[in-house]
Amino acid sequence: MGRGRAPGGIRLRFWVTAGLIGAVYVFLLAIDLPGHLSYDSVIQLSEGRAGAYSNWHPAVMSWLIGLGDSVVKGTGLFVVFNMLAFFASLFGLLLLKREAHWAATVLVVLLAMTPQVLIYQGTVWKDVLFANAACAGFVCLALAAAWWVDPRRRYGLIFAGLLLFALAALARQNGAVVALVGAGAVGAVAWREAGLRRGAAYAGAALLCVVVLALGGRALLALRSVGDSGPQVQLQLLQTYDVIGAVKADPSLSLNAVRDDDETLEKTIRTLGVRIWSAERNDTLGSNTVLQNALDDADPGTMSAQWRDLVIHHPGLYLKVRADVFDWVFATPDVTRCLPFEIGVDGPAPVLAELGLAERYDTRDSVLDHWGKLFIGTPVLSHVFYAVVALIALVILFRRREPADIAVGFLLLAAFATTATFFLISIACDYRYLYFLDIATMLTLFYLALDPRSAWETLRAPVKWRRR
Repeated sequence: MGRGRAPGGIRLRFWVTAGLIGAVYVFLLAIDLPGHLSYDSVIQLSEGRAGAYSNWHPAVMSWLIGLGDSVVKGTGLFVVFNMLAFFASLFGLLLLKREAHWAATVLVVLLAMTPQVLIYQGTVWKDVLFANAACAGFVCLALAAAWWVDPRRRYGLIFAGLLLFALAALARQNGAVVALVGAGAVGAVAWREAGLRRGAAYAGAALLCVVVLALGGRALLALRSVGDSGPQVQLQLLQTYDVIGAVKADPSLSLNAVRDDDETLEKTIRTLGVRIWSAERNDTLGSNTVLQNALDDADPGTMSAQWRDLVIHHPGLYLKVRADVFDWVFATPDVTRCLPFEIGVDGPAPVLAELGLAERYDTRDSVLDHWGKLFIGTPVLSHVFYAVVALIALVILFRRREPADIAVGFLLLAAFATTATFFLISIACDYRYLYFLDIATMLTLFYLALDPRSAWETLRAPVKWRRR
């Protein structure tokens, strides 16, 4: 009789977990729709409705929001499909095992209670789109690995994964990292299943495909660009931020390029700039009209030349400044100052009026806000915590090496690689910037929880060294 109950129990756990995933998805839609919008979200909705995209935000965000808005006014439809990508990833991981330990079932509930799922999945941010697309792409590769013997499923899932990687590359300026790691994941999976030569061929073909998809998408979106030089201005902001931070760290640093162009600007940097510079974020510089006027009066290439001098001739100082800034992004010493989450609707009044929207912070938003604040100061809102957990998970995955383990392991590698890019590009500590790391770790924990005994035995098994 015990043998007869086991298969039934396995089916029960599978369907209970699958039903719970669906129920949580519906519940989150009920409490989050039509979505939480910040200033950037409102601008992207405006661009999407107008069909004209600036270069200050990823055009793909405005385009997707605009597609949804053309069917149902607002961002609700975008939230529905963006959130679906995350929950489809959970269901895809469940399909890999065809059974579920009760630990995975409980974990679905626990994950749903975190701000990263409960609030972020309903927030109209490029960071959430990027993370969901990247995670779904690697889950597609995991399914392709598990069903490798079926060519139609294999190629279909690989192509779906590459489409999602291309979307991730379009959703964030540093999203190309995910596309590169994703192509490597395709090669690694193929290497395991078909040998090194086939693996290299798959990796090359995947890289070519995802580059064509991403560049093609970028070119098509550029047809509706209004021509603003957003990326160039953002680069200048980064360079100015680094230079002033270096002067604050070392007041004796020479600013020859700045002095040769404008001695007044040098004096402004050494006094006002140093006084208001913060490793927490660059807003203190951007909001100061005196400093900005001095920068605007200078030659456009002055700060770029000074930044290059800093990187080439003072690399230690440059890295120190970058390390101080990255510490705020990764460790978030005071997460309350790093916008841990966004609730309600907020944006410029004229644009809101044009869109037929109003600022929103209702009772539902208040409840979500208070709930999210309960996790401030806990490991739940700590990138460092998720990084440690992800490292442990990587050890399990690459030691166990089941067919899907390689793809899930590469998901974590992509999250670490993306996190590393912020060492070079970050100018603010907003918690959402490393959202991908958190959500990738959560999905991996769910995957391991489907068979916790195997994960634990793999972790505690002694390392076997091969004799030469």
